[in-house]
Amino acid sequence: MTENIKNATLEYATCLGDDALVLGHRISEWVSYGPFLEEDIAYSNVALDYIGRARLYYGYAAELANDGRSEDDFAYLRSDRDYRNLLLMEMPRGDFAYSQVRQLFADVYATLMLSQSVKSADTTLAAIAAKGIKETKYHLRRSRDWVLRLGDGTEESHQRTQRAVDQLWGYTHELFDMNSSEQYLADHGIGVDVSTLQAPWHQMVSDILTTATLKVPDSSWAVRGGRTGYHTENLGHLLTQMQIVHRSYPGCQW
Repeated sequence: MTENIKNATLEYATCLGDDALVLGHRISEWVSYGPFLEEDIAYSNVALDYIGRARLYYGYAAELANDGRSEDDFAYLRSDRDYRNLLLMEMPRGDFAYSQVRQLFADVYATLMLSQSVKSADTTLAAIAAKGIKETKYHLRRSRDWVLRLGDGTEESHQRTQRAVDQLWGYTHELFDMNSSEQYLADHGIGVDVSTLQAPWHQMVSDILTTATLKVPDSSWAVRGGRTGYHTENLGHLLTQMQIVHRSYPGCQW
């Protein structure tokens, strides 16, 4: 592995770890607040899947960095400007419809991205994707079913779900942006060219929303910045809560 590829892969693994950790923490905020017991358990399992995926990516990033950092350093000892997660992942928990719509958008994206990542020339990234795609198939089935139930349910559930779609749609455009480092890895068969996923993502999501009697928003607004460290205020609040124990007891290990 050349130095350029190693540095780009380190950045790439960190970004993917950030996506998984931040969304995993958001999902965990529903634990004990689900509408019924089975959904509480489901939320717990999905959150653990994402956090476990973050550990794999951070562990690989620490291996590539080889500077004494561990996965805990990546998770707990960076500020919001150091995080590179997509903005969609850090949006607040919201109501049940909001969380399920965000999950649907993320699950369709993960399904497409991981399906390509299993072909990576980097065996570690391919192995992480192979594990993640199995989990993601369950995640997508769950979020799809909920969006269908809520969108084509009562008048109130329909309105809440449509509002969530409208509020979150502008954060989805960033999913398909490519920076020079990501393009470099894609050209070498290591990373995924996510720009090629936009059309199938839009088709899959549109079909689900239409079946749920929901309207697909136009693309008149878009928000970006997560991959370059520019985040909403939501991430700062999330990290304050997530990092408080580790920062209060430096060096503590569980």
